[in-house]
Amino acid sequence: MAEPPCSGQGSNGSPVAFGAVVSSEAILKAENAAVEMYRFAALMLGNEAEALSLVENSVATVEVDPCADPCAAKGLVRERVLDGALEIMHRQDPASFADLPAADSGSCLENDDTALSGTEITELVSGAGRGPLRDWLNRLSQAQRAVFVQRAVLGSSNADTARAINRFAKPSIWTAEAVSSLFRQALCTLASSLVRSAPATQV
Repeated sequence: MAEPPCSGQGSNGSPVAFGAVVSSEAILKAENAAVEMYRFAALMLGNEAEALSLVENSVATVEVDPCADPCAAKGLVRERVLDGALEIMHRQDPASFADLPAADSGSCLENDDTALSGTEITELVSGAGRGPLRDWLNRLSQAQRAVFVQRAVLGSSNADTARAINRFAKPSIWTAEAVSSLFRQALCTLASSLVRSAPATQV
């Protein structure tokens, strides 16, 4: 099958949709991004079926130019899934986003410059720590969960996380400082939770 011309359009002049049969690096990047974002959405929403539906619906609306920068397709999928997850979380618990967290007066961390590595997250999500991690996430408010998963899984900065939350928060009061404080608190409580659950996860 011949590939469409490098114009971002199909033979009928319309944009090439993600689901179109097109052999290109852009399509492959978008597909890989969808797989990665499913894990992210499942951690954000706490529901694998809902996460799968979100990713499928988000990807179905993405139009990919097979001749454009392949990374642009990946970024678009990531943006759509992130916004979709945040919209759901704000709808489920708008009150948790309406107030900023209390000032962090006694964090166990000096700073939060480094998010958990991809390897550490993979081990927590798919390894022996999967159950304790998800149990811990389920005890968080929607705002706490949104901050932690964006920072730890996506590696988003404090400022980017605040901007993403503010796209849906009413009022839009989130700041990089508030995100930083909440993330440090979350890392401390996660560490304590994993330590307490360690004996139960050992075989």
